[in-house]
Amino acid sequence: MLDELWGRGMKNIIWLALLAVAATLEAGGDALARTGLHSQAMLIRVGAFLAAALVLFAYGVTVNLPPWDFGRLLGVYVALFFMVAQLINYFAFGMAPSPPVLAGGALIISGGLLMTFWTARGF
Repeated sequence: MLDELWGRGMKNIIWLALLAVAATLEAGGDALARTGLHSQAMLIRVGAFLAAALVLFAYGVTVNLPPWDFGRLLGVYVALFFMVAQLINYFAFGMAPSPPVLAGGALIISGGLLMTFWTARGF
């Protein structure tokens, strides 16, 4: 039984890693679109929009690869997206999350962990 739980847990970790890549692509694509919107130089604006479109397309493909049901998939994904978005907001835009954002994020992340590792048979 332990081997079965370990195998299922490892698969979930692999899918979580893939979803983390998807979250990075989505948040990065959003950051590129934001850069394009706020740029004054037309060449940078167009380049940022094109890059955003490609990155967001890659996100759309990547986020749908895990074989989970769609509700569970996006529920777990939201937790990963929250974490990546906060990192990008801090490092790219210099904005640290406030205490309410951190508290709400802790709830989001705990929900993502429950959806990932809690099955009908237990953890």
